[in-house]
Amino acid sequence: MRISVIGLGYLGATHAVAMAKLGHQVVGVEPDSKKLASLKAGNLPFYEPGLDEALQQELSSGRLTLVSSPGPEIAACDIHFICVGTPQLAGSDEADLTYVMAAGTELASHLRPDSVVVGKSTVPVGTAAKLRTTMSEVAGFDVRLAWNPEFLREGTALEDSLAPDRIVIGAWSQDDAKELRRVYQPLLDNGVPCLVMDVATSELVKVAANSFLATKISFINAMAEVAEASGADTVRLAEAIGMDDRIGSKFLRNGLGFGGGCLPKDIRGFMARARELGVGESIEFLRQVDQVNLRRRDRVVELAQTELGSVEHKIVLVLGISFKPDSDDLRDSPALDVAKRLAGLGAQVRVHDPEALEALEGRHPQLERADDLEAGFRNADLVILGTEWSEYKAIEPKAFGDLVANKLIIDGRNVLDVAAWQAAGWRLIALGRNVHN
Repeated sequence: MRISVIGLGYLGATHAVAMAKLGHQVVGVEPDSKKLASLKAGNLPFYEPGLDEALQQELSSGRLTLVSSPGPEIAACDIHFICVGTPQLAGSDEADLTYVMAAGTELASHLRPDSVVVGKSTVPVGTAAKLRTTMSEVAGFDVRLAWNPEFLREGTALEDSLAPDRIVIGAWSQDDAKELRRVYQPLLDNGVPCLVMDVATSELVKVAANSFLATKISFINAMAEVAEASGADTVRLAEAIGMDDRIGSKFLRNGLGFGGGCLPKDIRGFMARARELGVGESIEFLRQVDQVNLRRRDRVVELAQTELGSVEHKIVLVLGISFKPDSDDLRDSPALDVAKRLAGLGAQVRVHDPEALEALEGRHPQLERADDLEAGFRNADLVILGTEWSEYKAIEPKAFGDLVANKLIIDGRNVLDVAAWQAAGWRLIALGRNVHN
């Protein structure tokens, strides 16, 4: 099929490559000239394992072409995916729909009556109906619009696109749903479940899923607060309750909490929309979910202050500043937030990250970049594991022990081998665990 993808940020670039890999002829639209030039050269403006190579392959194959704005190439397409961002509005919980509405309005003047527009952006329920009305007014006919939420995880985005847990289609007509099923036919033939539903429900799916995951993470972090006060071990607690198949073990590891460009802003946007609908009390518990999550960052700063007496003029190494491993995304990163707060308290903060240091360029000058681990550990008074990159889990505890002023480490992600670090003479503090030595 002939497909356009509007917006080539993280979601759009991944989706465009995935559609080309499925054999479709894809035109990607990206108005940012710098980003477009990078993509045309086969270079992603962000880090995502395996996607660079796939982008280069699809550009070389001719199945993927990139343009700066809608034009004749777009008018020839059968399906149009809107993949622009919906960030949180400054000073508000609400989602900023400026980019979605602008993309839809510009696209509308290039549509054929038989083409189908598909929203993939995460939006408040009711957005699709407003967008459909606006686009129809511009196009001069009733625009065919469907919604198809994305469920990408940074670090495994291409895999999630080509082998998803499920495909969700929200449509006003069965004909529109059939057109979208054709797009995904290779995946359906491989047994991927496809759920067709009304548009409002499809809009709710992504924010509901993210809200549930955020709640599960904050639940185990709330248990960590109780464990720290009582001497219990949250890791063993999670192991025990995770064996209950009604609960499951995924997303039950306590630590610094969640961040990134999705979970925090999605739960806040969900609360804002629920209030608009007059049912704000029904999900007001998400406010506590958000607060529990943020308190974990407070806890690490508090531990640093307690253990060092004061962090002023102390050297602190933070291992990992991206919000999760296998990503260079710094948006609402718990580890980066902790690093900045410690620097604000007078600490000399060094940060190391396998991929995200470049993203710091020109930002947060109060943080000292450690280009290698040896330089980072040298004379450090405290080490904090902030992001659970595999490189950090594989560190040999004896390797850097002679370089540090104090063999003191806070495991903010509960991934280090406690016994091995303690045997090497380190004092290890793990959130929610009674493992101090």
